[in-house]
Amino acid sequence: MNKILTTTKFVTENSNHVKINKPAIKEFCKTFSESHINHWLNESPFDFSQLNDKEKLHFLLVFDAMSFSYWGEPKWTIEYKGEKFDGAWGMIASLGKAIENKKPILSPEYLRGISEKDLNAILKGNTEIPLLAERKKILTEVGSALLKDFDGDFSNLIKEANHDAVNLLDLILKHFPSFNDFSSYKGKTIYFQKRAQLLVADINQMFGGEGYGKMENMDEITACADYKLPTVMRKKGILEYSKKLEDKIDNKVEILRNSEEEVEIRASTIWANEFIKKELKKQIKNINSIHVNDHLWLLGQIKSSEDKPYHRTRTTAY
Repeated sequence: MNKILTTTKFVTENSNHVKINKPAIKEFCKTFSESHINHWLNESPFDFSQLNDKEKLHFLLVFDAMSFSYWGEPKWTIEYKGEKFDGAWGMIASLGKAIENKKPILSPEYLRGISEKDLNAILKGNTEIPLLAERKKILTEVGSALLKDFDGDFSNLIKEANHDAVNLLDLILKHFPSFNDFSSYKGKTIYFQKRAQLLVADINQMFGGEGYGKMENMDEITACADYKLPTVMRKKGILEYSKKLEDKIDNKVEILRNSEEEVEIRASTIWANEFIKKELKKQIKNINSIHVNDHLWLLGQIKSSEDKPYHRTRTTAY
């Protein structure tokens, strides 16, 4: 068992605020079919076919480096080709728009020297995106590391990983420290690695498991613990919150980063996803954690007036 699963298991076994409802998991799995295995990027507002393979790699790196903390009042929203997008779709649309406007957003030289003003213009929406300065700092790190360690070419890191998902995850964490995502809980270090795991999964699935996307050990990649998945799991009755935590979330009270409540939400999300995968493997042998992750995330994009709020934590982790 990898350290993400090992350490988050400790949290679920000692959780005070979040519980996993296993009967609800069985009910949810009855509604799942093989047709639900669909990578979330297939629904993207940006057409990736206009990029070559190395550009696709750099796009995923830049996107996953900045894909976090979209919530706010009002929520950051951008317009792209006559439609409005927020969250991850908004980030992808913003990067797509920049590329179409000939901004060198995929160039490591440009990233290394990008200014906060330039990035703000690229991400211009109805309001300034949260944590703009942090996003700028991360892009500078990404550009600098690419130039210093990989001749400005992210595909060299893919080659160094030797088509192994675990190796790739470790290399991302080593060379891009801003991707390192962990917390402390009851005296123990708990690992999540949300954006790093998402980057590995996105590369694997963007290329259909071939070429740059051909990877062994994809089964070692867990769910990407964010704020969308637990919202869907709560709606389905899979995650159950204490009354105190429910009230905080429903009243949009910020859940502090590294608090017991936040760590328990994230750890329980990962393990509920694992239990869903285990149940589904009885009927779909090749299903992995990311397949389940993506289905839940896409369900979270279907808005309803009855939806309850997601938990709000201001962080670069997700």
